[in-house]
Amino acid sequence: MDSALASAAAIADQRQKIEQYRHILASVLSSSPPDIAQAKRFLDHMVSDEVPLVVSRQLLQTFAQDLGKLESDAQKEVAHYALTQIQPRVVSFEEQVVVIREKLADLYESEQQWSKAAQMLSGIDLDSGIRMLDDTNKLSKCVQIARLYLEDDDAVNAEAFINKASFLVTNSQQEVLNLQYKVCYARILDLKRRFLEAALRYYDISQIEQRKIGDEEIDENKALLPDKSTVLDRAMIEHNLLSASKLYTNISFDELGTLLGIDPRKAEKIASRMIYEDRMRGSIDQVEAVIHFDDDTEELQQWDQQISGLCQALNDILDSMSSKGIAIPV
Repeated sequence: MDSALASAAAIADQRQKIEQYRHILASVLSSSPPDIAQAKRFLDHMVSDEVPLVVSRQLLQTFAQDLGKLESDAQKEVAHYALTQIQPRVVSFEEQVVVIREKLADLYESEQQWSKAAQMLSGIDLDSGIRMLDDTNKLSKCVQIARLYLEDDDAVNAEAFINKASFLVTNSQQEVLNLQYKVCYARILDLKRRFLEAALRYYDISQIEQRKIGDEEIDENKALLPDKSTVLDRAMIEHNLLSASKLYTNISFDELGTLLGIDPRKAEKIASRMIYEDRMRGSIDQVEAVIHFDDDTEELQQWDQQISGLCQALNDILDSMSSKGIAIPV
């Protein structure tokens, strides 16, 4: 590898130099099993002073676009290494960094590692003076990151990007994108237990008249979830189920299905997932076909008792100090 890189670096003609580097890169990425050490050596060479910037940019762009040729584990290791090595000169390789981060985000998303995918995308500088992005692209990226965080019920990070999107959505003419923004905002309110505000947002979304949207955009939004339901459908069902858990101590599958407007078996499945993910407290009795919801009242009472006990113990200590003539600083 070192001799091949040295030979390529010695070529005077720029076009021949690039072609020789492409040949080396192709052999590295096509090796089976993947030779991660050689891939890292190639990256080290590309970001070194031995390679002119105009050459290294083209080669790193090709490298970033061809990352998918590697197996997933190798792809992640090499891509993360590339980001680390490029970081000191990130201003010179912004386009290449964007491609690498987007490739990694796609890979993490395919593995349902939602937060990692969001973190990859959030590392992209949307306000770079070198890469000029219009407001639509910025809005799309902010909403995408928020949606990924919401897949892991991370309302805090999702809200940070929805707040950024709020400055861009007012001038957006992209109906699908605007709807996705509204859904994300409603889900954030839902996760923060601001149920009334969330319900109003969901109602507002449900009243949006059907518009003429391209078939591809419709298909994309309807194929977001494995069960063929949309993000909005699932968010509204989960919101209503969580609200029901605050009103009922228990409810049968049939009654819950009627309440949510879905099949009882689907209602049971959604409830079990929310309980498993610790997003709703309760238990399921499959024999009786009943869901029992846990009440937080007892825990709150215990918490109040602990605080009261702590305050009483502190008062006892102060009284004891006072009786012994010990000065108590105020």
